[in-house]
Amino acid sequence: MNVDETGQLADDVLAEVSRAVIADQTVLETILAGIVSRGHVLLEDVPGTGKTLTARSFAAALGLSFSRVQFTPDLLPADVTGSYVYNEATGEFEFNQGPLFANIVLADEINRASPKTQAALLEAMEEKQVTVDGETWQLPEPFFVIATQNPVEQGEGTFPLPEAQQDRFLVKTSLGYPETEGGVEMLMRRGERDEQQPQAEQAVATEDLHAMQSVPERVDVTEDLARYVVEVVEATRDDPRVTVGVSPRGAVRLFEMSRSWAALSGRGYVIPDDVKAVAHPVLDHRLVLTADARVNDVTKESVVADVLEEVPVPRVNREPATAQH
Repeated sequence: MNVDETGQLADDVLAEVSRAVIADQTVLETILAGIVSRGHVLLEDVPGTGKTLTARSFAAALGLSFSRVQFTPDLLPADVTGSYVYNEATGEFEFNQGPLFANIVLADEINRASPKTQAALLEAMEEKQVTVDGETWQLPEPFFVIATQNPVEQGEGTFPLPEAQQDRFLVKTSLGYPETEGGVEMLMRRGERDEQQPQAEQAVATEDLHAMQSVPERVDVTEDLARYVVEVVEATRDDPRVTVGVSPRGAVRLFEMSRSWAALSGRGYVIPDDVKAVAHPVLDHRLVLTADARVNDVTKESVVADVLEEVPVPRVNREPATAQH
């Protein structure tokens, strides 16, 4: 598959998801780029903004299996990973797979579950496998987690993800509220169908996703662009408002997402605008601000915005790469 075909397939997927979800196109592109980069997505939104519908629509458009886990304080790790159950007919214990055994898993309101249950999910995200009673089970391929958390409910009765655990997510973004015209369109669409929930249809063959995931690995990045990525990351560590800046793993994730963004744009090489387009969803949640910064209402978004403004942008002087790779 070449970058032109990748860009066309991405357009097909996004068009189908947009039939069901009213959301900013850039946010949907970011989620798709995260999936193509083989990463996990964290959505931070208030209830009712379409997080579940978005996850379900991406699964349908990509032809992938889908499951949803409602996280609650009493949810146990075994409720997510699965457990052994005694079968009276055979006289043996058999493993019952948990909801993690799907291609796309929606971990709804992850901040409501205990740290122990969160850790079980995060281990599966990192290893693409679960271990129960000493036996290891491989998760389906591909495997993605789209987790959600409510930014309003972060007080008593919730367990916010620590920054170190948020680092496991490739991107963190927000659907937000639709604009006025988007809200009108949502209501008009509802009036035209009989079901409460809109449904997305499969837009690409399942094997096409595997091919799309391989294309960013062949997207060119010049040394100047690689240096630019490193300098942006280093600038977050040097910012006086930041206690902990972006890690080397964060730099690699920014590099990977930039290549995916270029590929989904139908381009065989990365430009600085690709890095800027994905910088906020990749970097913001990886920062830890100082106490003074938090008291002064400094946001992580403003820190990354200032970094992007201050770090010199390299000049890209080359002809577009051919579409064939």
